[in-house]
Amino acid sequence: MPILINRSLATFPIGNIPLDQHDMPEGLCRHPHAWINRSEALAFLQSGKRTLVDAIGNPLAWTGAEADLSNTYQASISFLLVHSWDLLKANEDYVSKLNESTLQGDVHSSAVIEGHIHLGKGSRILPGVFIEGNVVIGENCKIGPNCYLRGSTSIGDHCHIGQAVEIKNSIILSYSSIGHLSYVGDSIIGHKVNFGAGTITSNLRHDGKNHRTQVSDELIDTGRRKFGTIVGDHVHTGINTSIYPGRKIFPNCSTRPGEIVQKDIR
Repeated sequence: MPILINRSLATFPIGNIPLDQHDMPEGLCRHPHAWINRSEALAFLQSGKRTLVDAIGNPLAWTGAEADLSNTYQASISFLLVHSWDLLKANEDYVSKLNESTLQGDVHSSAVIEGHIHLGKGSRILPGVFIEGNVVIGENCKIGPNCYLRGSTSIGDHCHIGQAVEIKNSIILSYSSIGHLSYVGDSIIGHKVNFGAGTITSNLRHDGKNHRTQVSDELIDTGRRKFGTIVGDHVHTGINTSIYPGRKIFPNCSTRPGEIVQKDIR
């Protein structure tokens, strides 16, 4: 995963909270690479079973010192994080279930918010911003003017989402800038990334089928009908860069103005 080259999976932020810091019910141990839905975890504990497993029997969480595969409860929402797009699925699950807003920054009177948002200290939502669905925004961010954020999106600290930008169902890590006239959909954008004006991620195949992406030397079905790009840390795109669905840009790479990203860039 290009997004995990410079960090461990345990520290990757889901809804701006590191994976290993997400609250778990008391008495539950979990696999370090598992995303555990809290409601499902509570149902598992109430069932009296010993081990929560996925559809193929992988242990996700358990009571006691170790997993007991002779006494299992099958998960329908929780899952192992194996591929980078699984991080999007976990983020969708967490952010979509926010049930109240926390506003520690400033929201301009002309901004429209239809959903629950968590807004960090020092962050500003500027005029003309429209937020639809649940969104998490970190500290010291500048959002807008005139941009469109759609759930379930998480934006880290010290980010800039600028004029006429649309962000949909994505994860933007800290110190990144999606400055103006860009679209980011169903994507993960790393730390200290800068998108040049007019950078567009495509996230839908013309035939509507699931996206496939290259992992090692194999094309893997992501199981996702909508899937944009995975961009590593310290990437810079030239203006009017267009990125095919399911393509990855590895850390410290860049694109030229007008470039069409048809293959992974390493």
